[in-house]
Amino acid sequence: MDASSLSMALSSLKPQISLSKVSNFQRFTNPTTLIPPWVSSTTKPNTTLTLVSSNTKKFQPFIPCCSTKSGTSANSDTHSTPDNEPSSLSSEASESDAANEEEAFLSSPSYSGSSPSSSPSSYSRGLVFDLGPSNSWDNAEIGSPVVKRFLSDEEERWYMWYHGRNCNGQNPCCDLIGLAISSNGVHWERGGGSATSSSDVGFVMNCGKDWWAFDTDGIRPSEIVIMSSNRVRASSAVYWLYYTGYSSERAEFISQHSLGFSLENPDRCFINDVNCGDGDGKGKVLKSLLGLAISQDGRHWARIEGEHHSGALIDVGSEKEWDALFISSPQVVYHGNGDLRMYYHSFDVEKGHFAVGIARSRDGMRWLKLGKIMGGGKPGSFDEFGVMNACVTRNRRDGNYMMAYEGVAADGKRSIGLAVSLDGLKEWTRLHDVAILKPSDKGCWDDKDVGSPCLVQMDIEANEWRLYYRGVGNGGRVGIGMASSEGMDMRIFRRWTGFHV
Repeated sequence: MDASSLSMALSSLKPQISLSKVSNFQRFTNPTTLIPPWVSSTTKPNTTLTLVSSNTKKFQPFIPCCSTKSGTSANSDTHSTPDNEPSSLSSEASESDAANEEEAFLSSPSYSGSSPSSSPSSYSRGLVFDLGPSNSWDNAEIGSPVVKRFLSDEEERWYMWYHGRNCNGQNPCCDLIGLAISSNGVHWERGGGSATSSSDVGFVMNCGKDWWAFDTDGIRPSEIVIMSSNRVRASSAVYWLYYTGYSSERAEFISQHSLGFSLENPDRCFINDVNCGDGDGKGKVLKSLLGLAISQDGRHWARIEGEHHSGALIDVGSEKEWDALFISSPQVVYHGNGDLRMYYHSFDVEKGHFAVGIARSRDGMRWLKLGKIMGGGKPGSFDEFGVMNACVTRNRRDGNYMMAYEGVAADGKRSIGLAVSLDGLKEWTRLHDVAILKPSDKGCWDDKDVGSPCLVQMDIEANEWRLYYRGVGNGGRVGIGMASSEGMDMRIFRRWTGFHV
């Protein structure tokens, strides 16, 4: 299939209500772009698809093939189990991993010791995924959890895509995207390096290498959607990864309001104020745009170039618009055939707060902005200075839309709030005036900030939910935590403390 035919096939992809199991496909390693022979090497290629190939001379076309087998909603947090995954993790290995994670936390620089009346485990309550070992790709920072649950008659399997960064001198300033897997969503199997097969774990996507690209300085995952095509049919499904890409270009920012915190993009965490070679990383506002990549195994990704000259899907707003500074964290929800919604955030310079906006698309590639839908909260509230990193999902129990978001207080402190909408468009109502999850008590692993929420609906009838999030301690150490809803009440989430029989 030539480049034009492949582009037409991809542009015809439409989200379907049904999903299928995921099969293997050829492993690709080195980036290769389909470029007509007449294009100059100094000119940005005019193509809509960047593929990854292990051979830059003989390229075997990659055709995304999707099944029309019925069964699971394309926007559901729970899917049918992919058939190319490794066997389930043993309970012994899971318990060992949990013990090692707790030991690593207790010996970390940010751990301040336990009080006489509390057990050490109380200080790591909720922590399900810590920093990687000292020689791993994710030993300095992790976050942006995107968690999906897959079910079959035999087992359940969990995927978590997340961003990570190391402090070893290898890509010291670049966030990469990695994948971890689990059999219960609590004990995770991770990899210290790159994923080398279609059943491996580790980092799965690197920064862009093209000089003109929008994602050369870092990438962070935002959402995974599984969609199929009514034109290209086969026995496999395609993962669509929507992500944030950062370049070295700085955004021009002159605040018209007094901020009680340092505005950054992306947010950085520095362990005991050590910046791991990131230069003047604090207070740095980089331009960020939104990207798309596709995969058949969730590990080996092909970038899809958008209409923007940098390959991004959409551009920032014009000078006076609310999203002129940067755009970040695209959360895509399948509403119906030919109707996808994207939620993203920016910092509204004129209003002086973070805000979430919405865009719509028929094919998942070309997007039309509809404007801002949520901004700052009431004076003195936990989200007075705005909302960001929204996670939107459709409640399979009653059909409405739930938005978990990171709220920013006047002093910059981060907590997690919840809003609801009947149609997922512009009519959003905060569910509660207080946060559903706040930072823990002083001395715990997440006693400074909690954010980057990811909602997973567990039981439809009981309306049970899990909330995965990034936690930050006062020492700068980060981790990924998990909390569960209290029965039918979505206003209360409790940090995970163990399985209860």
